[in-house]
Amino acid sequence: MAGRSGTDAWVSTFRAVFHVREQRTAEGVPWQVFGKQFPALSLVFDLAGGLYLGFEKGGLVYFKDGEVRTSYTEKDGLGRGHVFDLYADRDGAVWAAAQGGLSRVSSGHIATLTSRNGLPCDTVLWMREDGTGAAWLYMPCGLVRIARSDLDAWVTDPNKVIHSIVFDASDGIRTMATSTSAAPNVTIANDGKLWFTTLDGVSVIDPRHLPYNKVPPPVHIEQVTADGKVYDAANGVRLPRLVRYVDIDYTALSLSVPEKVRFRVKLEGQDKDWRELVNVRHVEYTNLAPKHYRFLVKACNNSGVWNEEGAALDFVIPPAWYQTYWFFAACVAAFLALFWALYQYRLHQLAQQFNMRLEERVGERTRIARDLHDTLLQSFHGILLFLQSGIHLMPEHPAEGMKTLKKAAEQAERAIIEGREAVQGLRASTVERNDLALAIKTLGGELAAADSNSQRAEFNVQVEGIPRELHPILRDEVYRIAGEAMRNAFRHADAKQIEVEIRYDERQLRLRVRDDGKGIDPKLLSHDGREGHFGLRGMRERAKLIGGKLTVWSELDSGTEVELSIPASRAYTAPGDGQRSWLAEKFAKISQRDTERKS
Repeated sequence: MAGRSGTDAWVSTFRAVFHVREQRTAEGVPWQVFGKQFPALSLVFDLAGGLYLGFEKGGLVYFKDGEVRTSYTEKDGLGRGHVFDLYADRDGAVWAAAQGGLSRVSSGHIATLTSRNGLPCDTVLWMREDGTGAAWLYMPCGLVRIARSDLDAWVTDPNKVIHSIVFDASDGIRTMATSTSAAPNVTIANDGKLWFTTLDGVSVIDPRHLPYNKVPPPVHIEQVTADGKVYDAANGVRLPRLVRYVDIDYTALSLSVPEKVRFRVKLEGQDKDWRELVNVRHVEYTNLAPKHYRFLVKACNNSGVWNEEGAALDFVIPPAWYQTYWFFAACVAAFLALFWALYQYRLHQLAQQFNMRLEERVGERTRIARDLHDTLLQSFHGILLFLQSGIHLMPEHPAEGMKTLKKAAEQAERAIIEGREAVQGLRASTVERNDLALAIKTLGGELAAADSNSQRAEFNVQVEGIPRELHPILRDEVYRIAGEAMRNAFRHADAKQIEVEIRYDERQLRLRVRDDGKGIDPKLLSHDGREGHFGLRGMRERAKLIGGKLTVWSELDSGTEVELSIPASRAYTAPGDGQRSWLAEKFAKISQRDTERKS
């Protein structure tokens, strides 16, 4: 490998680089000076007198005044692999023909021309300029000519795609995959001809007398194949619905080297840009959306002359019923209708919940009014009668009047107790936590504290099973039934032991209130208690209201047992359970009836 500057010459061998001055060896520069262990494949001088060396294992070194000034590698943008040849153009730029493309080095900046920019392949064995400034590249795929205008455009914009003309075996050009070991492999004679070596000799080409085909090839679209069925290439062809594969065949009439014909295709409505194909006369599309398409194709001959008019084909893929606009509109309408229905349903739920709470409050107020009317007001009315009777008896019968007033005082004391019990019935804070056992235990403690008997009864609450969530209205009614039974036991039974048992069963909720007191007269049980008292009757009414069953067992001097059983489907809460609305409706009817009765 050799390079020449004036009368000096540089020769690359496997041992070193030798500098020859005036036909005698001046000195040898070892490879270690260049930072390389292998010989350079090519040498070239720039306009400033510096020496560029391209190496077999890749890389480029700039050597001047006895020292290495700059080194370039693939990381700097140099083409990868072997640097086969170097060439300094008239503008002072150095071109490196490498395994990975043609690199241009100018003022420390590197840009590499590859197949991405329009070259027929990547490997470049050498590059030279002819008298017109056009670049000639010797590549394994042929001898390539690039016009000066295209080369200048690429220098300005390294991302630009260039146009080139390829001369291959069909044109008499013999190519080889690698360069020979000796360089240079090409030279330009004084008459402008390019002489270059091949594997079996030397070839020559005259850039001034190149065969040039000026006739653009006519383009024709032959047929369309959709899912294996052939259709005529007539504008407006209607392909079947839900077609998966569309194959379009086209051709260009060029009798001069037809294998070099290149095509550009574009499917408007699918492709964003043109696609360039070499000697490929069909294109395939898959899973095209239903709509109108326009297929465009252009072609150029072996000399790079393009038929810019080309050919066009319009075709339509109709939509299936579920791909039509009216179907999408119907889906949107259905979605909006569903959204509106869900919105209305949610409003209905909120209104129902509001009405439920309102009904609960109305029912609670009605219950309070009923309790006050049945207990407290009647007691006050009795006290009033005793007071009036005592006042009338005092002037003439002071002893009887005093006795009557004492009865009024006793009646007032009972009224206070009844009032306290009514207030206890209003205290629903423990019940609101849905802990029925705690609520009953709290009530039992208050009743035991208010018990005036000398021997207070022992009170106990037992829970069997896993506690479950209860419907709020039903829970309150169970609490009030248990409270009424407990008040009767504390006030009237003279019991030593009072016990409440709550059992959460899979089939039912069961509550029992037992005492070991004096019992209840069977006649009173058959007539719902004493006349003027509504405790037993109220418990049965509440049990019936919540769909439960109340059983009262008692014998004289043997105690009393009150049992309430409610089916699990009505007692326990569950997602989507509709029993709450049934209870609310029942309470609304009872409340309305009680209101009408009071009025």
